[in-house]
Amino acid sequence: MSSKARKAKTIAVLYLIFMILLVGAVGAAYVLKSKGYIKNKGQVGQAQELAAVKTVKDPKDSYDVIVVGTDPEGVAAAVSAARNGLSTLLVDGRDREILGGLMTLGWLNSLDNNYEPDRGVLHKQEILNQGIFTEWYKKVEGDSFDVITAANVFNQLVAEQKNIDVHLLAKSIEPVLNGSAMTGVKITKQDGSVKTVQSRAVIDATQDADIAAAAGVPYTYGREDIGDKKSKMAVTLVFRLKNITPEVWDAMSKRMEADGDEGTGANAMSVWGYKDMKDYPPVNKDRVAMRGLNIGRQNNNTMLINALQIFGIDGTDPKSRAEAFELGKKELPLIVDYMKKKYPELAGIELDATAPELYVRETRHIQGEYRLSILDVMENRDQWDRIGFGSYPIDIQRLSPADTGSVVGVPLQYAIPYRSIVPLKVDGLLVVGRAASYDTLPHGTARVIPVGMAAAQAAGASVKIAKEQNMTFRQLSASKESIAKLQDTLNAQGVVLKPFDIKAMNLPETNKAYKGWKTFMEHKSYEGLKVAMSLGLAGGGYSNDFQLDAKSNQQRFINLLEGSKKSKPDVLTGSPSAAVAKGTDAKTLPVTLEAAAQMVALVTKQEAPQGAAVQAMLSKGYLTQATVDLIANKQELTNGDTYMVLKDLFAKIRK
Repeated sequence: MSSKARKAKTIAVLYLIFMILLVGAVGAAYVLKSKGYIKNKGQVGQAQELAAVKTVKDPKDSYDVIVVGTDPEGVAAAVSAARNGLSTLLVDGRDREILGGLMTLGWLNSLDNNYEPDRGVLHKQEILNQGIFTEWYKKVEGDSFDVITAANVFNQLVAEQKNIDVHLLAKSIEPVLNGSAMTGVKITKQDGSVKTVQSRAVIDATQDADIAAAAGVPYTYGREDIGDKKSKMAVTLVFRLKNITPEVWDAMSKRMEADGDEGTGANAMSVWGYKDMKDYPPVNKDRVAMRGLNIGRQNNNTMLINALQIFGIDGTDPKSRAEAFELGKKELPLIVDYMKKKYPELAGIELDATAPELYVRETRHIQGEYRLSILDVMENRDQWDRIGFGSYPIDIQRLSPADTGSVVGVPLQYAIPYRSIVPLKVDGLLVVGRAASYDTLPHGTARVIPVGMAAAQAAGASVKIAKEQNMTFRQLSASKESIAKLQDTLNAQGVVLKPFDIKAMNLPETNKAYKGWKTFMEHKSYEGLKVAMSLGLAGGGYSNDFQLDAKSNQQRFINLLEGSKKSKPDVLTGSPSAAVAKGTDAKTLPVTLEAAAQMVALVTKQEAPQGAAVQAMLSKGYLTQATVDLIANKQELTNGDTYMVLKDLFAKIRK
């Protein structure tokens, strides 16, 4: 072999070794990414001075658009409107002197980002919420950020727009209506004087849709849409610990590495783990509980912790919010002392402060021209009037101390429709943020701030189009031509709003969420699962595994029927547990089709002879022959089989 040939062979071998190492490294990264461990590592920065927000003492008499609320969604809406040439008033009625709301005053400083579907080893997953959100995001430290940095970047975005006036510290803000049309707001200023500001366009970016509710927009509260108005997700009081030196942070990171537990990890700005903090014994066990720690680092040797859950709080009631602060502040010294004793690396920490505002996850859900459903999310549906996308897990935080919370499933990508920010009954108004027109279950994913900022950017841009075309927002929401113009405008301004089809993406089987999605979508019991999901009675976790082929048991089916009562309490009045033989443990007994039919008869208070319940329920229409034929083993029903029985029951009682 010539020297030239040997050289070529050596180069080829080295190249092959390089590619093997590269693929191995990327593959390892993919494994981590597929489990949700990889975040933007970020970097610790220099502590900044908080910049003052330039405000106007006396707003003008009128503006093209008024944005109420200085949360991230409000900032995005105002900046978007201003960049589209509109005179804009950004006004806030809470005791705030900085911008950013939940992020900068609620101290929710770890982001729940939405990424496009994972297409395989060599494909970089991009953030779905391009536009003003990513413009802001690129200027902070990472997926966890310093709240002063965040506030200053929000301030910078607003200050760069000459046609935005900011008015803070209003005592109250009330809608002004002419019939069913919003014509502006009435502001009671800090000095007690009243100013009415006119506008044909108002964007409600308050956390709880305060302006919309005051204007008469219909809404549901908490889990009311699935028959459980008294329940809502826990609120959280974020707290700050000091003495978090680089050495302490390194020790925390090493603990996460040593744990090796799925769902734990650390980087330069974030630590997520310490799952055994859920075992902390609260003094007020009926109102307070801890969960695993979500920790976001600050630039001044402190860190913020989102983990303290407080129950039974109405986020729309100032007195109830004050009670949450009282409950939290009584418990926190004990929590910190517990942490110091339990974890050696935290022995030197001290409680520094609590967030100025409460992190409220759920209150009002307005009724809009379209209501985002759990099936929209779990089926990964596109929308013709898409204005943003989501993919974050459907995260239902605990409802009570006895509850453990749940993950309904993980969407791959779904669209937010413009119609979901257009409220019913009131014209001249848009509602952005977590209180938009989403059912309570999809709200578990759509409530995250990047989604809200995407919808807010669309809201701001749509005001210009509605003005140019002399349309109401409701008319715009029904016009495919006008929506296409809005989408073109947003795409030109950095938002990526392309149609998508999950099935056409040919995603790899290594994508667990996709594999689970295909499995349940193609399952013979999917029509039943749809009903169970819509009632909040089925969860697939992070891999979308609903265990449709797993054997059920009598207790599980009883729980399914008891849970269904909340949606139809006037019809489902009986007790299905009476079907269980005395002296037996329902958890150990398989569900036969006959037993299932007997339980349906009991819960609906229908006559069904012993041993002939199936025929009785068929004759009365509570069970269909199609479902009976679908069940392969009538002596041992699977979870999927029981969902099909549930489907038949609800098809009957909803008529």
